[in-house]
Amino acid sequence: MGRLTTLHATRPLEDATVHVSGSRALTGPAVGHLRALGATTEQRDGKGQGGGPARFFLTVPGVGAVGAEAVWVDVLHGMDGIDDETTVQAATGVMAVHGRRDGSPRGLAVDYAATCASVLTVQGMLAALVGQARGGGAERTATGADRAALLTVSQYLAAACAPEAEAVPMSPGGPPFTASDSTRFELEALEPAVWAGFWRALGAPAEAIRTGWRPFQFRYATACAPLPEALHATTRGATWERIRQAATVAGAAVCPLYAMTPPAGSAAPWTVETSEPWTARPPVTAPQDPARPLAGLTVLEAGRRIQAPLAAHLLGLLGADVVRIEPPGGDPLRGMPPCCSDVSARWLALNRHKRAVEIDIKSTAGQAELRELASGADVFLHNWAPGKAEQLGLDAESFGAASPGLVYAYTSGWAGRLPDTPIGTDFMVQARMGIGEAVRPLDEPPAPSLMTLIDVLGGLQGAEAILAGLLLRERSGTGVRVESSLLGAAETLTTAARHRRRPAGFRRPLPTADGWMAPTDDSAPAAHDLHPSPTKLTNGQAIAALRRQGLAATPVTTDLARLPDDPRLGGALSRDSHGCVAVPSPWRFS
Repeated sequence: MGRLTTLHATRPLEDATVHVSGSRALTGPAVGHLRALGATTEQRDGKGQGGGPARFFLTVPGVGAVGAEAVWVDVLHGMDGIDDETTVQAATGVMAVHGRRDGSPRGLAVDYAATCASVLTVQGMLAALVGQARGGGAERTATGADRAALLTVSQYLAAACAPEAEAVPMSPGGPPFTASDSTRFELEALEPAVWAGFWRALGAPAEAIRTGWRPFQFRYATACAPLPEALHATTRGATWERIRQAATVAGAAVCPLYAMTPPAGSAAPWTVETSEPWTARPPVTAPQDPARPLAGLTVLEAGRRIQAPLAAHLLGLLGADVVRIEPPGGDPLRGMPPCCSDVSARWLALNRHKRAVEIDIKSTAGQAELRELASGADVFLHNWAPGKAEQLGLDAESFGAASPGLVYAYTSGWAGRLPDTPIGTDFMVQARMGIGEAVRPLDEPPAPSLMTLIDVLGGLQGAEAILAGLLLRERSGTGVRVESSLLGAAETLTTAARHRRRPAGFRRPLPTADGWMAPTDDSAPAAHDLHPSPTKLTNGQAIAALRRQGLAATPVTTDLARLPDDPRLGGALSRDSHGCVAVPSPWRFS
């Protein structure tokens, strides 16, 4: 419909209506987010997990309308009747990654794949509406929990399929640690000197400190950390107060494992606010490809690790031209092993197809160069430490005059909403927000997953907030400021868990004579009583025995390197120009 007449909207979905039906697991997060963006929802109740699709129809006055569908299985084959959260986690490798710390595949007790798919559904609808506002765009979008799950393991999958070996041992183990008074806690130390200082203050053996650093450092990449037992023994011999003092002296962060916490204040996982009037708006080039509704838009990304790079990667998949702002000499993570054609496989999973510009943002000249780049961009995204943007003169206010139509996006750790929080990294947020209770059933002690659940969901919600900002820019005629956070991601996940723990044994796969099988949630009770025992049957025999009883299960992927040849994926995985495995787009548009 071309360039909109400015409606002076203050929320992206102001006056919008959305009709929703389907599984609560697939619709719940989406409904909450759509309402927070201003939409009125009309919903028919879904029944629990359910195998049926979730359907949405969103109408926005003056913009257009879009239909959306989210299903459990969209790219997996041969899964008829066995499509639910458990079997999706099993087939896509989520169970394998989450279980690395424990030495065997484990299901996430929370509906993680469904939650991610629900957020992706909102992204797809927002992207389609942005495209429509620019004179093109799709009328329908679809995703699947299996697509979402593959996206969440994309870094682990890329590394597993690389021709090089991992830089550290892939063995069971890792935090949390336990103090002498039974306080269980997470530790964060981003530098080797901080790590060593903490353990020396507690009297740990020097050799254990030395050998423990690399597996601890790489746990974000490997989802396991085979630490020397001497380190665990050291904390068991120290009081919690002494451990806190050691962390303070060394500059490390420690956080006890909290119980699941209801959302603090507003239920919205981000803020989306108008800023300066958008003057001198450039001519519109309508997107021609429905699957690339952001074509013609430029995103500047100054991000590290996972949260911001993943958000920008998703915008790139939607057609935006993404330009990474890297330090002089380039991003050091490009060389992190294992590599494909001399480029880190994990780095490629989040950064392929992005352009890069090297800028020293600490220098006056570099700051001026970045502001000049932003004057021609549509989005500027960063995940710097709190206060760094202001210190560098690169906060939203400093961009405003030269970039009045900019969507200025910050993906933070805590969004300044909780007092006395530790450093805002994935595992510390998991500890503080009780994610260890959400992901593990009652017969397992609470422990954060070493899979980067919150970084990934935080990246998804960062992209969601930016898409909402782009739509609000079109509807308001102003620039927009958005902030998302790892805290918001954690709150989305604990809300999906309904702030309660699952029963003993929930989503724990069953060993068979030649592997592991995962029964659907509905079939699990009977599967545990199967005779003969699944341990005496092959996967095929055990699954066939369940099928004869009208029950369902699927084999558990235990080796991610074998996923490209898994017949259930039917060639859905591809390889990029570096030879690195790539997962399919999380959406379909038409």
